[in-house]
Amino acid sequence: MAKQSDIKKVVKQHSEMDDFFSGGFTIKSIYGHQDEEEACEAVESSVPVDSNCGAELKKIAAKVGKCTKCELCATRTKTVPGDGNPNAKIVFVGEAPGADEDAQGLPFVGRAGKLLGNIIVAMGLRREDVFICNILKCRPPGNRDPKPEEIVKCIGYLQKQLEIIGPDIIIALGAHAAKTMLDSKAAIGKIRGRFHDYHTSEGSKPIKLMPTYHPAYLLRNYSDDNRKRVWEDMQKVMAETGLPLPKK
Repeated sequence: MAKQSDIKKVVKQHSEMDDFFSGGFTIKSIYGHQDEEEACEAVESSVPVDSNCGAELKKIAAKVGKCTKCELCATRTKTVPGDGNPNAKIVFVGEAPGADEDAQGLPFVGRAGKLLGNIIVAMGLRREDVFICNILKCRPPGNRDPKPEEIVKCIGYLQKQLEIIGPDIIIALGAHAAKTMLDSKAAIGKIRGRFHDYHTSEGSKPIKLMPTYHPAYLLRNYSDDNRKRVWEDMQKVMAETGLPLPKK
């Protein structure tokens, strides 16, 4: 009975987590729609696309596709350079691709990706409006943590992408992405919730960076507090970029 009760609790928590970002608390309160698909159709993109930037990003993706700088080239199925608007005002950066991403060559397409998509829609945007990528462009075997040498050899691709896109804000998803980009050892709970300066290179113009919890972390560690913290972080990003905040 205890095990059955635990299973029901986990199912209920995950269901509530999805509802939080795909319905009752956000999308319905902002747009009055019943589900994410309807909300997506209602939100029109206001971010123009520069074909030159798109072409430059494709060049980076081609280089990533041929990259053999580290051992991950031997175990990957597909490289995952990134996807989205080449002129996005907001760029989401995660840690590394997972199994679904490795199979499809696209970032955040698994369950955590669905949750991220719901969060993006709740912000009044679509995936097509933002750019989504990772620190590493190849999946570490078994979804292990990235090795320092892998990060060193791969980070240049991300830096170049950010230079091409020129976003207003970077959202670092999870501890690994935030610590890497900020060169910090501080816990994600200590650095989330406020903007930091990120430089793509020494002397470059700073880009505002907001660290927050990774969607996969939310799915593993469901709580009202955690989900509210992420939504608070996103509301600060929305305010900074001029996106309308939900009515309370």
